[in-house]
Amino acid sequence: MLVPDEFGVEKLSGVDGVRPVRYTPGEPFPPEAAEAEVLVPKFLAGTDPREVFARLPKLRLVQLLSAGAENFVGRVPEGVLLSTCRGAHGGSTAEWAIGALLAIYRDFFAFERARVDGRWDYHYTDTLQDKKVLVVGAGDLGEQFRRRLEPFDATATLVGRTARDGVHGVDELPNLLGSFDAVVVFTPLTEETVRLVDAKFLSSMKDGAILVNGARGPVVDTDALVAELMSGRLRAALDVTDPEPLPEDHPLWTAPGLFLTPHVAGSCEGNMRRAYSIVVSEISRFAAGQSPQNLVNGLY
Repeated sequence: MLVPDEFGVEKLSGVDGVRPVRYTPGEPFPPEAAEAEVLVPKFLAGTDPREVFARLPKLRLVQLLSAGAENFVGRVPEGVLLSTCRGAHGGSTAEWAIGALLAIYRDFFAFERARVDGRWDYHYTDTLQDKKVLVVGAGDLGEQFRRRLEPFDATATLVGRTARDGVHGVDELPNLLGSFDAVVVFTPLTEETVRLVDAKFLSSMKDGAILVNGARGPVVDTDALVAELMSGRLRAALDVTDPEPLPEDHPLWTAPGLFLTPHVAGSCEGNMRRAYSIVVSEISRFAAGQSPQNLVNGLY
């Protein structure tokens, strides 16, 4: 199998039936690629994965280091399995979302500006306590978020692609949106979720509500969100944008009521250790003749 870093080679060396070989992204594959059955890709920015797969004649599994698979769905050769790293980064992204909500409700930005200006700006703030949060995306990330939210005495209601026990279906969104103080989006990027959060979605949210996007930028209609922010009716926290990165003159830079971070929700200490913990588990199952647990199936 081909692995993009020495950390991964070390972690996978102890898996029975697996021989990890290091490759360097952007450079020619080592000779072992001709026999490789598994590829762990590094993020292939600007590269069509199909060009890479064409050089791996015996490929049987693509094991991602990320939970998002939008760069690979539909591009993996027929008969080749695609498995994500679901479970590795959900806690970090959920933590970011909690932090963003706390920062907005407790007005941390205003207090920081006052500190820089040398002003003692005593004032009341809102609170996360007693807030009702709608979570669009009921997979690992949605569950991780709910587990972290509830100790703050707030409540989470989950929405998934289809209704199931304890989870509303996405078709119920029009009747749900207006009843929640915040809407947190954690869906994968698929044909069904592109522009899921459009002008109609946003207009259905209650006045003063907060939209949190910890999914992918194109899940939200940027122009529609900018219009709502400029009007002052909604607030938002974004870790991802469309386009990404933002051009220097983009209106989101100066939009009021916005907390913005540069796609860093999962970029924190220990992220590769957590990712390879999942990868080792998935590869171990595959090497033992079992199906990986995180095979892409289109659900969220």
